[in-house]
Amino acid sequence: MINLKNIVDAWGTDNFDATLKNTLENMSVNELPLQKGLSSSNIALDNNIKVVILTKKDNKTELQIKAAIFYTGVIAGCNCADDPTPMDEQNEYCEVYLNINKQTGDICINLLQE
Repeated sequence: MINLKNIVDAWGTDNFDATLKNTLENMSVNELPLQKGLSSSNIALDNNIKVVILTKKDNKTELQIKAAIFYTGVIAGCNCADDPTPMDEQNEYCEVYLNINKQTGDICINLLQE
């Protein structure tokens, strides 16, 4: 499980959004559900991840955050010498819902399906 105690500590400060965005933008595709959020490619890339915080709530036990993630993916071909499939990056977008336990900093990230 991913631990974001630094995000809980930043809650209520002017640095919260920047701290959360920086943390999420530096996560990998293995930590974020980017592969499941693909719509125009088939392999998610973890470079150039950009996050926009949409909503944030504080209930007594956890922080609840909805965020938009902009990232890129590629359409992977067979990698044969005569494969006509270009390896161009495709822009991707998904929304996630984060539940961060205020006591422990443990996080649960869920992809919001359309």
